[in-house]
Amino acid sequence: MKLTEKTTEAIRAAAPGAAAAAGAFAALAGAGGAAIARYTMNGHRQSLEEALRWQREHYDISWYPGLKKKNYLFTCSDGYELHVQLCEDPKTAVSGKYVILTHGHTDNRFGTLKYMRIYLDLGFRCIIYDLRGHGANQRTWCSFGIREGRDLYELICDTLERYGTDIVLGLHGESLGSSTSIMALGYAPGVDFVVADCGFAEIAPIIRGGLKAAHLPASLARLGSAGAKVLYGYSYEEMRPIEALPENRTPILFIHGAEDGFIPPSHSERMHEATGGYSELVLIPGARHAASVLTEPQLYADSVREFLERCGLAGGDEGPEAD
Repeated sequence: MKLTEKTTEAIRAAAPGAAAAAGAFAALAGAGGAAIARYTMNGHRQSLEEALRWQREHYDISWYPGLKKKNYLFTCSDGYELHVQLCEDPKTAVSGKYVILTHGHTDNRFGTLKYMRIYLDLGFRCIIYDLRGHGANQRTWCSFGIREGRDLYELICDTLERYGTDIVLGLHGESLGSSTSIMALGYAPGVDFVVADCGFAEIAPIIRGGLKAAHLPASLARLGSAGAKVLYGYSYEEMRPIEALPENRTPILFIHGAEDGFIPPSHSERMHEATGGYSELVLIPGARHAASVLTEPQLYADSVREFLERCGLAGGDEGPEAD
């Protein structure tokens, strides 16, 4: 079918307008993607005071002020500084046992206090710190485990340099902290165990779920992913802690609230299946997101202790150190 000269001219006349409309649509989509990326990767962060107040209101932390503490700054390889605190209970501390606890998104180091007592009672010294962009650290965007996992790996190296390469060193993480701990395993850091509580295997479906919960199309996550790639250098599809697991040989205890509607238990189930090393999976009945230790504190503590016993890490031959 041949185009008439009049039709051809009409198409030529309309082309600039169509191109302009397409350009405007692309610009609008780009702006929307950038807005979604900024919202998901930045947003509100709790102050140290807010976090500590929340802990006091929800469980007993009366023992925390009495701990022996050491505050220090750790400088990452890119010059970024992390605020770190070493805590120990002189009555229970066993020589050569350390655990690094990593908090969740928007929280800070005080968000890990609800797990600390478990480890203190088992003789561990506890290292808590603010994730990049959180707490007392300089504000910056969250990469959902990519940069954070590298930071944790470097903090692990610093810990081994400070306290000895022959120590028992474990990781415990909640939510983003859990996925950060898994990401760190991709560097084969030489830690002895990981307890991964309610982490995500990949972030993209979590963001889609968040959009749906806000009554927005889940498909907007594609725009957000593109925006994240342009603004920050990483798309949502690259934020996949599960990819660090096939070559992993570090024992992992996966814990997840059975009623977690934010990060479904299937994420821990998938990672439990994916890891190349020994792993266990405990689903806490009735627990929602990041609430397992508050919902069933005894079951939680027993699960950690029994896991460490099976890994040969719960005991302490040297006994508690003297004051």
